[in-house]
Amino acid sequence: MAFDTRLLSGLNVLAAVVDAGSFVRAGEALGLSQSGVSRSIQRLEQRLGVRLFDRTSKAMNLTDDGARFCQEVMPLLSRLEEAAEETVRSAGAVRGRLRVNVDPTFSRLALAPRLGTFLNAHPDLYLELAIRDQIGDLVAEDFDAAVRFGEPEPSALIGRRLLQVRILTCASPEYLARQKVPTIPQDLKAGRHECLLFRDPATGSPFPWEFHQGKRRLTVSVTGHLVVNDALTHLEICAAGYGVAQVMDLGISSYLQTGKLVNLFPDWSDELFPLYAYHPSRHFVSAKLRAFLDFLAAFVDENGKII
Repeated sequence: MAFDTRLLSGLNVLAAVVDAGSFVRAGEALGLSQSGVSRSIQRLEQRLGVRLFDRTSKAMNLTDDGARFCQEVMPLLSRLEEAAEETVRSAGAVRGRLRVNVDPTFSRLALAPRLGTFLNAHPDLYLELAIRDQIGDLVAEDFDAAVRFGEPEPSALIGRRLLQVRILTCASPEYLARQKVPTIPQDLKAGRHECLLFRDPATGSPFPWEFHQGKRRLTVSVTGHLVVNDALTHLEICAAGYGVAQVMDLGISSYLQTGKLVNLFPDWSDELFPLYAYHPSRHFVSAKLRAFLDFLAAFVDENGKII
């Protein structure tokens, strides 16, 4: 037998009448007229098939059936209210499990060194990171969010841009000592230099080599014998002197400051690559997800650079 959900609409009024001792005072507590309270009780009695109150012009008392019904139902109604209040408290608490699908480059070069601070601030949170190239299906795979580089693809997901990183063209001093030092991007044309290629996870092909100078855009066709899909491997191979690489200005400041890498074209380093956080719903963002998104935003300065 299916539960008649209309019963619930009258239980709150019944509880108010029992607590107040009269229809008038119950109506005042609920913001209803006396007749409105009376009609609600009458509908509840019709659905139950019993009379709940004996009413006269001078008195109102629960019937035996009404008293038994209240004895059984009121504790359940109270528990429902407690469950609803607990749900509201839980929705506002940073606790439970949070599953996030994270871009490998961002995870290794920016997120990992800072993650302990976030977890220490939220001891009741259990964070699960899946380090993946592809965003996949967040809902089907039970992810709360994803963090990805690149411009958003059309989808139903809600995207929030977290930062933008510059793309630098770098080589090591050892490599430059063996090769003619390129002075303009065109010097890297196919066959002139060994270029380390990075695979675009969206297409499966290497990223094209672009150079940005203000509003100017320049694409150079380059060649190389190596394609990788891991940022740290890409960076270390370049630093070891094998070839020229286009790398994100993320976690490489020490390489540049110590001279381990040289930014070949400072005047052509205006290309920006965005990082976005994605989540399934605009309207129901849990406290734990909101805290994580705010944490990500907090270590980026006003110019979108990692602090």
